[in-house]
Amino acid sequence: MLAALSGAMAIGAGAFGAHWATKDAADLLKTGGQYQLIHAVAALVALRLNARGPAVLFTVGGALFALSLYALAIGAPRPVGAITPIGGVAMIAGWLWLALSEARRPA
Repeated sequence: MLAALSGAMAIGAGAFGAHWATKDAADLLKTGGQYQLIHAVAALVALRLNARGPAVLFTVGGALFALSLYALAIGAPRPVGAITPIGGVAMIAGWLWLALSEARRPA
């Protein structure tokens, strides 16, 4: 459910950026939306592979990454940007965990 909601939020952010935001804000919304949408789909795939840990990291990491960019786009103070790399690290960890899980899966 959270992955699906994350996908919907990403589309909303992209639409807002494309139609109503300034150029700088639109760029932040586009980047956040792209990463959030990709990781919402990755979370759904991970769940189908019974890889719940990576799915959680994809969802939480994507949300932290994107929401910090969305906040900056609407005028949050620059220190909010310090949250962005935490989300990025969570997403990377999800991919590495998924790779390890798949490498250990019997053929």
